[in-house]
Amino acid sequence: MKVIKQTKSLCPECLKVLDATIFEDDNVVYIKKGCSEHGSYQEVYWSDYEQYERVKAYEYIGDGVENPRTETKLNCPFDCGLCPQHKSHTVLAIIDITNRCNLRCPVCFATAGTTGYVYEPTKEQIEAMLDNLRSNRPVHTDALQFSGGEPTIREDLPDLVRMAKTKGIKHVEVNTNGVRLASSVDYCRSLKEAGVSTVYLQFDGVTSDVYKFTRGVDLTQIKFKAIENCREAGLHSIVLVCTLVKGVNDHQIGDILKFAVDNFDIVRCVNFQPVSICGRVPEKQRKEMRITIPEFMKQVENQTDGQIKVSDFYPVPTVVPVSKAVGALKKKRYVEFTAHPHCGMATYVFVEDGKMIPITHYGNVDGFINSMKGVYEESDKGHETRLKMKLISSMRHINFGMLRKYIWPLLKTGSYNALGDIHRKMLMVSSMHFMDPYNFDLERVQRCCIHYAVPDGRIIPFCTMNSIHRSKIEKNLGIPIEEWKQAYKKDIDAVA
Repeated sequence: MKVIKQTKSLCPECLKVLDATIFEDDNVVYIKKGCSEHGSYQEVYWSDYEQYERVKAYEYIGDGVENPRTETKLNCPFDCGLCPQHKSHTVLAIIDITNRCNLRCPVCFATAGTTGYVYEPTKEQIEAMLDNLRSNRPVHTDALQFSGGEPTIREDLPDLVRMAKTKGIKHVEVNTNGVRLASSVDYCRSLKEAGVSTVYLQFDGVTSDVYKFTRGVDLTQIKFKAIENCREAGLHSIVLVCTLVKGVNDHQIGDILKFAVDNFDIVRCVNFQPVSICGRVPEKQRKEMRITIPEFMKQVENQTDGQIKVSDFYPVPTVVPVSKAVGALKKKRYVEFTAHPHCGMATYVFVEDGKMIPITHYGNVDGFINSMKGVYEESDKGHETRLKMKLISSMRHINFGMLRKYIWPLLKTGSYNALGDIHRKMLMVSSMHFMDPYNFDLERVQRCCIHYAVPDGRIIPFCTMNSIHRSKIEKNLGIPIEEWKQAYKKDIDAVA
């Protein structure tokens, strides 16, 4: 056994903060901790030590926000947020607009059907949350996801999208199971007209048995119909979101990617999310379900016959030097993806004749990123001409055809439209492993850049929201189901 580092974690039973050790054994990285009341726990952290070490080279620690909303009193993770200890600003904000849903998914962590109350912020509360996000300094929040529950249950969703756009949110996506989208092209069109940028579509597989396990019902044709309706309505940006469970759908990674390629005209990304284990689950069952990012990457290589290799994936903070370089050139701060390097991995691929060609085939990623570092480091010296020359020089690491079409406009303008042009030409393949109390690492939490806004004015990192804070917040602000039914004269599952 080789000790890698000491950190802090949680007891899965009482959520007390515990000292934890991250260590390597037989090329697998584990986290272990012990609670005086509930005993010891050991969990796989990353299943490949070599990959664990490789991605550490791309680490960037951010500087958080200048205007934290809470003080440091109880220490991380109970002071969320954002508190002064947090090290990343909000890259993607999430607002849950309801916990009602038209499904009863076994893997869900947010549903009125099991909690016994309805959490549904008012339009005025949502507006206040939007204003709160936009007031982040030094980087305003430009990307938002409306989530739930199932957000399409709210009839005013298009109005909420319009409101977010008027507040200056450039990118608005809707996180949905697709049931409502599959029912009506006109509804899809209403979202498009309201300004929805992307549909974040739950998509666990391509066969009925997968959905029966993850969602309790066969949704295969509903998923296909939702995509077809989005296409007809002109909603041409879909992210397929797969909750990945070992032994359930990990064998369909290649099939899902093939489906994305076949629908490349509107599918922009496939995001695989290894399942977060909620509640009390025995160690044997956790081992059967748990899959980590290195296993995902290996399965991608195996199931695509090597079209995408493990070496084609890079951790989320890899792109930080690009943001810093463009910011130095434009004299402004851009969003910086300063997530922990072990939170997520991604690559981009071009689709040519039904094949996936990774971006790494078109240039030297490491050479380009190192050149970007040189660009923003030059800015500290105040030599603007040298800065621009270094920027031009960095292009030698990228194929000229790709540079001319996609990369150079982004570096030159730093615009949202230029970024969109890149995304429309490539397919992103990514994996984000959100934590649960068993594999919880406070170092990762403090660098989280995906944050929930809540009505009480706090902005809370994703993994603390779902592991610690969600139940308290929603219970305090929620209405008992029977009381809600009487007040609104609706069934809990009603879409109208």
